[in-house]
Amino acid sequence: MGPKSTDLASKDTSDDAVLRSLGYKQEFKRAFSPLELFGAGFSFIGVVSSIASTLVYTLPNGGPFSMIWGWAICMIFILTMSLAMAELGSAAPTAGGLYYWTFSYASPRWRRLLCWIVGYANTINSIAGFSSTIWGAAVQIMAAVSMGSDLTFTPTNGQIYGCYVALLLVQAVLCSSATRIIAGLQKPYLISNLMLIAGIIIALPVATPREYINTAKFTFTEFENLTTWPAGFAFTLSFLAPLWTMSCFDCVVHISEEASNASVALPWAIISANMVSGVLGWGLLIAIGFCMGTDVNSIVSSPIGQPLAAIFYNSFGKNGTLAMWAIIIVFQFMASISVLTVGSRQVFAFSRDGALPFSRYLYRVNGYTQTPVNCVWFTTIAAILLGLLSFAGSAAIGAVFTLGVAAQYIAIAIPIASRFTFPNKFRPGPFTLGSLGRPVATIAVLWMMFCFVIFLFPTDPRPPVQDMNYSIVVLGGTLFLCLAWYYFPRYGGVHWFQGPIRNIDIDYEKTDGEEQVIAETSSLEKGYVDKTA
Repeated sequence: MGPKSTDLASKDTSDDAVLRSLGYKQEFKRAFSPLELFGAGFSFIGVVSSIASTLVYTLPNGGPFSMIWGWAICMIFILTMSLAMAELGSAAPTAGGLYYWTFSYASPRWRRLLCWIVGYANTINSIAGFSSTIWGAAVQIMAAVSMGSDLTFTPTNGQIYGCYVALLLVQAVLCSSATRIIAGLQKPYLISNLMLIAGIIIALPVATPREYINTAKFTFTEFENLTTWPAGFAFTLSFLAPLWTMSCFDCVVHISEEASNASVALPWAIISANMVSGVLGWGLLIAIGFCMGTDVNSIVSSPIGQPLAAIFYNSFGKNGTLAMWAIIIVFQFMASISVLTVGSRQVFAFSRDGALPFSRYLYRVNGYTQTPVNCVWFTTIAAILLGLLSFAGSAAIGAVFTLGVAAQYIAIAIPIASRFTFPNKFRPGPFTLGSLGRPVATIAVLWMMFCFVIFLFPTDPRPPVQDMNYSIVVLGGTLFLCLAWYYFPRYGGVHWFQGPIRNIDIDYEKTDGEEQVIAETSSLEKGYVDKTA
């Protein structure tokens, strides 16, 4: 065995020791290198395809000003969230992630309940994130058909839903494959994604006719509010686009048990995926702002149904836009592979601790592919059901986008706050913020609380029933049922749920080398799972 192989083997041994110290045995193959882990986070974000899906929520709430400066403001606060998450991930890199950390750092009195809430909020986020990503791809496909028909074709909800379900099923088949195949897709996707972003930034100004080229003053200062909300509030509603896009917080955490050198690779994947995507996305939005023309209302209300497609149509013409749009659809589809991979691992981790319905059947690794195939199909079926909201109207299915962000922020804020609110024995991993940890975490939690409230508002102050924001209904209803099940007499989780359950006994009688690895990398004391709490 050569030096490189020996080095990889030692890293795997160290990773396995860290995982054992957290109470879990190694069940997946560690096929993700640090670069591939970053690639998974970067592809999870999918800058171009995500902007294409969410521009419809940005432009009506302030035009180019909100599109550019809303993104820049959010990027600053997303950095604080990334740093806080990275520190926790370095200390305890496990697929359980958020709810595992919650149980570890919350007080014994509250940790089981908080762990339950975080786990279910995280599951909702996994399903809603996958659903919204695939829905975006389905809408983009329908927009391509509309452009190909010279705008004579207008898709029905049934047609979009049928395309959506077909894409979900194809994704489920792909994500049931071996981890090495999914990991191997990350490098080519990363390179091609960077090439796509650079290509658009260069080609868009070159191809755009002069009548659609804007001045710097218009691009950076023009605020056009197409809603009936006050300007300031409309500006905050535009935050949905960057916050839904730059959401690589727990996604790489859930595949940390499939990554080598996870304690180091994980925190840097979280930070770099969000920040690289943020900078590239901001550059792309500036290019769009200069080349979109001045009639924001016509872009938003275009029969194409996608603002970015309408902008491209004005710049590249029909054939050029169809070619560019086809590439964006492929990238959206590729991004959803990472989303489903991550979501299925989160479901696997939560079912490993017996918290989900049918956990006995979900907590299984396919012997051939060494992947949680049952969890992949569970997430897919849940997304199929969630997509039925489309028949209640565009506002209802649009709520899936805000639902994912709101649920994610619940799941992220609780473990970050628990670390500094309750007495605990936090032991940092290789990545640590030191004395900056508390102020960074405070800013991150306050920001998430602010955004959570904002995202529950409808697009207009006095909306009709069909235009209400149904996020609160879906999220509140689901969490209510989860709490009802937790406190259900005799059979509820309060009577049996113990938080993270070890599936291996920590053995401290190993060789001196292994024992040293455990002592140096463990963030929790032996026997941390107090099943009497």
